[in-house]
Amino acid sequence: MNKLSQIYRNLIAFAALALMAGQPAAGMVSQPADTVYNPPVVFNSMPRSYEIAEISVDGADNYEDHIVIGYSGLKTGERIEIPGDELTQAMKRLWRQGLFSKVQITVDKTADDKAWLTIHLREQPQISKIEYQGVKKGEKNDLQERLQLYEGNQVTQNIVNRATMIIKAYYKEKGFGNAEVSIVLHEDLSAPNKMIVEINVDKHDKLKVHKIYIDGNEMLSDKKIKSAMKKTNENGNLLNLFKQKKFVESDYQDDLNRILEKYNELGYRDAKILSDSVVPFDEKTVDVHINVEEGQKYYISDISWVGNTVIETDRLNRILDIRPGEVYNQKLLEKRTQTDEDAVANYYLNNGYLFYQLVPIEKNVRGDSIDLELRMMEGPQARINRVEINGNDRLYEKVVRRELYIRPGELFRKDDLVRSIREIAQTGHFNPENLNPDIRPNQEDGTVDIILPLESKANDQIEFSLGWGQTGVIGKVALKFTNFSIKNLFNPGSYKGIIPQGEGQTFTVSAQTNARYYQQYAVSFLDPWFGGKRPNSLSVSAYFSRQTGVNDSYYNNNWYNSGYGYGYPYGYGYGYGYGNYGYGYDNQYSYENAYDPNKVLQMAGVTLGFGKRLNWPDDYFSFTTELSYQWYYLKNWDYLYYMNNGTSNSLVLGLTLARNSIDSPLYTRRGSQFSLSLQMTPPASLFGKHDWKQLSEENTTEAKKKMYRWIEYWKLKFQSRTYTPLNNPTGKWTLVMMTRADFGLLGSYNKYLKTPFETFYVGGDGMSGSYSYATETVALRGYDNGALTPWGYDGYAYARLGVELHFPFMLQPTTTIYGLTFLEAGNAWTNVKDFSPFNLKRSAGAGVRIFLPMVGLMGIDWGYGFDKVFGRRGGSHFHFILGQEF
Repeated sequence: MNKLSQIYRNLIAFAALALMAGQPAAGMVSQPADTVYNPPVVFNSMPRSYEIAEISVDGADNYEDHIVIGYSGLKTGERIEIPGDELTQAMKRLWRQGLFSKVQITVDKTADDKAWLTIHLREQPQISKIEYQGVKKGEKNDLQERLQLYEGNQVTQNIVNRATMIIKAYYKEKGFGNAEVSIVLHEDLSAPNKMIVEINVDKHDKLKVHKIYIDGNEMLSDKKIKSAMKKTNENGNLLNLFKQKKFVESDYQDDLNRILEKYNELGYRDAKILSDSVVPFDEKTVDVHINVEEGQKYYISDISWVGNTVIETDRLNRILDIRPGEVYNQKLLEKRTQTDEDAVANYYLNNGYLFYQLVPIEKNVRGDSIDLELRMMEGPQARINRVEINGNDRLYEKVVRRELYIRPGELFRKDDLVRSIREIAQTGHFNPENLNPDIRPNQEDGTVDIILPLESKANDQIEFSLGWGQTGVIGKVALKFTNFSIKNLFNPGSYKGIIPQGEGQTFTVSAQTNARYYQQYAVSFLDPWFGGKRPNSLSVSAYFSRQTGVNDSYYNNNWYNSGYGYGYPYGYGYGYGYGNYGYGYDNQYSYENAYDPNKVLQMAGVTLGFGKRLNWPDDYFSFTTELSYQWYYLKNWDYLYYMNNGTSNSLVLGLTLARNSIDSPLYTRRGSQFSLSLQMTPPASLFGKHDWKQLSEENTTEAKKKMYRWIEYWKLKFQSRTYTPLNNPTGKWTLVMMTRADFGLLGSYNKYLKTPFETFYVGGDGMSGSYSYATETVALRGYDNGALTPWGYDGYAYARLGVELHFPFMLQPTTTIYGLTFLEAGNAWTNVKDFSPFNLKRSAGAGVRIFLPMVGLMGIDWGYGFDKVFGRRGGSHFHFILGQEF
């Protein structure tokens, strides 16, 4: 009965459709009798085959119709069954694109055996705004980079789920293992089909490790195993005071591998971790359970080499430096064959064997003994086919290439490649942190291509400061161009900006004033490759400075308020000359009003230098010769002990032997710097016809004018720095220990003619200040500027020792920031014969260094001086640093 009723209803429906098709509505053109608009699709009826006459798209305004139709897989002219599987598959294909929240295909009309289809779509909503709750600014930037969610992007549930997982993983890496993340979508009422994405984060507290439980260990104690875990440490243990205590899953997995490495290092090659688990102890901490199986300890019974033809076996054994009978240390074996600077691999790589391979094989294992067979596959020597430089937009390419030790046609040598990278970094024009060469060997023809991806960074510096102090207007202007090109000076067409650039030369001009008290003007030029063919440097510099003193009224009112017995108005020569450092100050006698034009010190000088890179003892050495002339004019200048009035001259020959092997000038990880210099004037006393002893005993102005018309001295200085990486030497976050040892001696040919100039001004920040009175400044943090050489105690000898720990905060092309802690000791003596390098004043402290390309190196240190100097303890001091202090 039901089936008969269904058939009856169908017949009525088809009859009604036939009547409607035969009677067009008023105003409409008659259609063929077999055309049916919006035909009903009766899914329980028999399918019928149609040819697709046309496909329309509705609701996809942001996509071209042909693209959407292509997604569906339907084609005009194709025959399909309606209803049928073709339409079902087309809708599935559209769904799989993830672009639409609604997909529907309708039959608009049929005529004969043709069908007109429309694909009805609704696009996925787009992001109108992203809001973060419970997220810091820095974290927001990190998350944005990882999520890649931007306004205008479509948002789906899959995207929401993916974002939730990424955010949780991000905070888990930071130790927030219990972080809760929820992402809520709100409809944006101001824009149709737009959603506001609200990301809510509740980080909770960082998960820390409560206890670490070790089971199964007999040969290694719990303490040794825990010490092998670098990043997973117990929170309550005082020995872990400066170690990471938060629990991070990735760090924990690395630490499990470190445990096995420790066992392997001690000969337990079969050691394994049977099981491990992390169990919550409370809401803030977890317990870690580790079950190990140690196995037995193995020893090396024999070492044999197979396949070596280039280097004889005896020499390989000496290089390997591992002998039968020793513990089977897998870590040491890897270091001696691969990673050490003098490893076996480097002997091959430095002789062109780029395709060399060494595979250690455990040939025989008998009880606790292992026979090692080191199988060599030497391969052919590789020659350099091409050296390509990418990313250089600052220097002429020839300027970069002249620094390279790798050249097409030559044998590949690893040391040459490392040295080339170091030399490029030393130019200062490229970011050393991203200088990673791309080595592309071609074993078929025995060649290698080397691609150097350079990232240019600006290192020109502009300094401008203007202010008002107790002495009046204070200002400085300095321009330092590090990519100057003097040969293009008169070729404006080659200028980049306002100056000719591209040759890597340095041109500096500066002017500084402290109102009427101080003016200084300087200009310098340096060409590191004079002539362009050899690494010989040429330098030229000139300067002029004028300083004025303070009248007697100031001294009469500020005579004694100093631990050193003399009321200096300039605070021991600090650069800007207006800091009292507690030496008495009276508003009635301010510096500005105390100006005395009758107290003057004027200096001028010019220097010409020539340097040459040496090949012996190695090519890190250089030798520099300088010739300089200095002119001094003094008028009533009370601040020098030996001379107050007159004119002095000096002609100085400087000789410097230096070695510099540091890897980077900004954040140095390894290498060293040494310099030994000797400065000499002609022995002017041999050319004069005076009784120098009698003149020195007279101690009159006229006598001193005769004595110091031409000054004479010799100055010997030694300075050294060493840099040692304390962890991963090639990583970005390398801890570095820096040590220094310096000394200086200033002597005379005639004991009655001690030079009043070029003495050592020791103490404080070490910056060359305006009022250092023609002396050389030497830093000793934790003490006042010049505290070790106040008036009457000029420094003719000094010594300084120190050690610093450097730790990076940011190493980017535009900004380098690192912190430091230091221990330092130094002293100064008024006579060379009193020089005693172990009688030193001690200090300690911490600081930070910031390098900005347009400004240069800046820093601030806090230091505490532990010892007394002339009856006064150093105590606590802050020191500001501008420029590189050597």
